[in-house]
Amino acid sequence: MDYFRNIGVIGRMGSVKVVETLRQLKQYLIANHYHVILEEDTASMLPGHGLQVASKKLLGEICDLVIVVGGDGSLLGAARELAKSKIPLLGVNRGRLGFLTDISPSDLEERLGKVLAGEYIEESRFLLDGNVERNGQPLGFGTALNDVVLHPGKSTRMIGFDLYIDGHFVYSQRSDGLIVSTPTGSTAYSLSAGGPIMHPKLDAIVLVPMFPHTLSSRPIVVDAKSEIKLVVGETNETYPQISFDGQMNIACAPGDIIRIAKKPFKIRLIHPTDHNFYATCRDKLGWASEIAAS
Repeated sequence: MDYFRNIGVIGRMGSVKVVETLRQLKQYLIANHYHVILEEDTASMLPGHGLQVASKKLLGEICDLVIVVGGDGSLLGAARELAKSKIPLLGVNRGRLGFLTDISPSDLEERLGKVLAGEYIEESRFLLDGNVERNGQPLGFGTALNDVVLHPGKSTRMIGFDLYIDGHFVYSQRSDGLIVSTPTGSTAYSLSAGGPIMHPKLDAIVLVPMFPHTLSSRPIVVDAKSEIKLVVGETNETYPQISFDGQMNIACAPGDIIRIAKKPFKIRLIHPTDHNFYATCRDKLGWASEIAAS
């Protein structure tokens, strides 16, 4: 069990509610004699804070724990930045769903106090790396905790592309694109496109076609060690994009090659001891918790 003394704090920009929770969090941590380091953009939301300030990269080097205040998107961004540092992340939910940020601001101090006292569970989640090549030369690179998505951008035209898995040709497809999702991302964009819900402990990747031009196209679940290659069709009239967690985009062109593989580093997520994946699904997705009365 890790003991946390140097605690980094990252907050989502542009939210009054996030600032309120940041102030509450800061007061609690200082009152309990923790060394608090604010991420540099977060520090700008707390004028006169009097605390140490650091970049996300430096937080990964000097902190024992990083607390992210915001929605799942905020935690996704922090995870991509901090994966290599292997520092544990804890989320305080100031977003909408909160699949990853599972501490509520209403009971922040009670639940955080237990975590800092060593009452927590830890899990690891893998990420995906994506590389785009053009004419044999690297064009761009990105990392995703949820998903890597080939999509048409602002165009409404379909994309033609070829899919290869571990060097084996799978199919040529015309569709609105393809979602390549981790188990973490299976409750996000992949779910809305008809993909399966995958338990976070699974070492697998799901490939979900987006509005394919054939009724036989269905999601495919493959081993997480697989190398996935997408080749953008030469006859495409549109220039599609590849996105990473919906937060970073690379513009592609006909003939470009996208390679997607599991990242060698995993992120560490900290949860209160009562965290349960199925309970989270019931709560966030509106599943029934009991048999309805007839």
